[in-house]
Amino acid sequence: MSRGVWIRFILVLGLLAGCAALAINVKPNLGLDLRGGAQFVFEAEGTEQTPASAENVDKTLQVLRGRVDALGVAESTLVRQGENRILVELPGVTSDAEAQEAEERIGTTAKLTIHEVLAAAQPDAKPSKKGNLVLPSDQGDTIEVGPTVIQGDEISGANAVQREQSVQWVVAIDFNGKGGDTWADITGKAACNPSGDPKRRIAIVLDNEVISSPEVETSVGCNVGIRGGSTDITGDYTSEEARDLAALIEGGALPLELRAISDRLVGPSLGAAAIDASIEAGIIGLILTGLFIIVAYRLVGLMATLALTSYALLAYAMLVGLGSTLTLPGLAGFVLAIGMAIDANVLVFERAREEYAAYPSAGLRRALAVGFNKAWTAIIDSNVTTLLAAGLLFFLGSGPIKGFGVTLTIGVIASMISALIIARVLCDLAVSNRKVGRSPKVSGLSDVGKVRAWLDRKDPNIMKNRGRWLAVSGAATVFAIAGIVTQGLNLGVEFTGGRQLDYSVTDDVSIDEARDAVAAAGFSEAVVQTADTPADFTVRTGEISNEDEQRIEDELAKVGGDVSKIDDQQIGASLGEELRNNALIAFGVAFLAQLLYLAVRFKWTFGASAVIAMAHDVLIVVGIFAWLHKPIDGIFLAAAMTIIGLSVNDTVVVFDRVRERWFGSKPEDDFNTLANKAAVETVPRTVNTGLGTMFILAALAILGGDSLRDFSIALLIGLIVGTYSSVFTATPLVTYFQEKWPMSRVQKEKVVRAPEDSGAVV
Repeated sequence: MSRGVWIRFILVLGLLAGCAALAINVKPNLGLDLRGGAQFVFEAEGTEQTPASAENVDKTLQVLRGRVDALGVAESTLVRQGENRILVELPGVTSDAEAQEAEERIGTTAKLTIHEVLAAAQPDAKPSKKGNLVLPSDQGDTIEVGPTVIQGDEISGANAVQREQSVQWVVAIDFNGKGGDTWADITGKAACNPSGDPKRRIAIVLDNEVISSPEVETSVGCNVGIRGGSTDITGDYTSEEARDLAALIEGGALPLELRAISDRLVGPSLGAAAIDASIEAGIIGLILTGLFIIVAYRLVGLMATLALTSYALLAYAMLVGLGSTLTLPGLAGFVLAIGMAIDANVLVFERAREEYAAYPSAGLRRALAVGFNKAWTAIIDSNVTTLLAAGLLFFLGSGPIKGFGVTLTIGVIASMISALIIARVLCDLAVSNRKVGRSPKVSGLSDVGKVRAWLDRKDPNIMKNRGRWLAVSGAATVFAIAGIVTQGLNLGVEFTGGRQLDYSVTDDVSIDEARDAVAAAGFSEAVVQTADTPADFTVRTGEISNEDEQRIEDELAKVGGDVSKIDDQQIGASLGEELRNNALIAFGVAFLAQLLYLAVRFKWTFGASAVIAMAHDVLIVVGIFAWLHKPIDGIFLAAAMTIIGLSVNDTVVVFDRVRERWFGSKPEDDFNTLANKAAVETVPRTVNTGLGTMFILAALAILGGDSLRDFSIALLIGLIVGTYSSVFTATPLVTYFQEKWPMSRVQKEKVVRAPEDSGAVV
């Protein structure tokens, strides 16, 4: 065994040790759907003078941070989305009353005012006069302030600056004409009081909280004041403190109104159950997939399974290391990537089997090395197409769907590291053993396998009936479109707007009883469906108030006993329309991106064939969901985008073999014959990868809960249809295109280096 193999093995152990340390010491960021809490999306509405630009919304965001901090919610999230929206997440806020109070406090338009300080006061004292306020100040004392003298709209700007020849940070405030005159008057009046007297101070108040109460400097003359329309607030400010104060003043002066366009309330039990279910599905799927691969590929299959167990560690370490947020669909993305990880190994092993069958005397290590080299382009192409779909989910999706795009990307990268680095090192170690060399059958690479041997004997001519296969695909597409047209799409609230409520009751209640209860509350047109168990229900309505929701809950309690609200999601109609349009844009961009990539890597005819097959796969899944009246929501969008990646993944593997055979063919060789041969040769890989992924998806469908169950069903259908279409739709299409727009036959030479110490010459 070579020294280089052992060095690579030690490096792999070091990589896994580093990942383990990262996983143990860094706490993961859980999305709201996994830890429970309240989520709000506010849209800022500006005026002609003060538009709701990104800059102005960022200033308003500083004001909201103070409001959220005042709620006492730990690990809250406030970020700007797009140009004029603000996302607020409050973990642990799980009751209706808490969520409503938080929404009202956060969404109130910021109000900044400036007041004269009249006197020091006791904390529990009452104002001496109507219109006055008694407030704790920023300096630790309590002061009584007079009525508002300057409104926020009289302030034109605030900035943290350092004046010339000074290292001290100050907050420079600019007033408009009226505000500047008033500032001169009140500072002139305050300057008539001695230093240290509270009356010499001016109070700047935001949301009834004194954020600054500076004293007028001694250089300012009595009844003269600070003129010029601007002033500096001095103090022992750091640069960060000065910027924060400037942001609060400027943000509070902006007349931006915040309108809640989406809110969601998630119970803590939902996330815990989802995490447990996903872990169980992952473990069971991993065990089943591992057993299948070991049976199919014996020793190298065992090594691939050991490498596959490292995938979870790699993916989790990458997640926490990047500070990404793990969401419910993201969990499904990680579990799904287990099946994708095994695909690369199956490609390599099938190639290695072919090589060993052709040159058995060269040995197992040489066959394995050539297998990795020959499978490399198909692995890269298939994973790049999946990464394109994941990237589009990140850039065009929102909320949990964006999180799914991130975790799917991490999963694909981790799966490639697992399959191409860790599995390669372990397989190298295994086949380098002398005992294995003397008994090559143990390795799993000594024969092409029963499926491939049977196909070689039968030599089926799939392309002979290519017109018939395309007719079947066309009929299936028509069936799907008929379902969409006649049944309609059961769009979720993400795309229609409205409110979705998930309830759990203690008594068994039939679906008819639940629908009658919701109708009795005044919502006879609401969609009521069973969820995970007969005691769980999902209710979808239009936009309703919290009082309306309470009536539904009360009526359900009459027939179902104690009622627990597990999830409450409300989305405005305008936001739903926008999300629906973004979903359509995402699909359009996905098709164009895949077409462009495949056109560059192969030829535009190959890209067009793959994209048509992709559209066929997605349409059939959407059509089946329409016939079954299953919801088309954000999680389904994630599934559909993943189907695009899986569909192209399968097609690329076949096309890669077609291209290889065509470039190495003789002038008299027929393209259709070569395409047929390529399709038949890739069947073992397709079957083995498909079965491995199906184990994962079946585990998710059974254990993953209602949302993940529909996600898994969509992917299972997409996987079956995509496997069919790669051979029976995309490949026949490319043969027809070849007749009209032929790909040139270019012989490409490829140098494959023998592994060190193999004793082989390639």
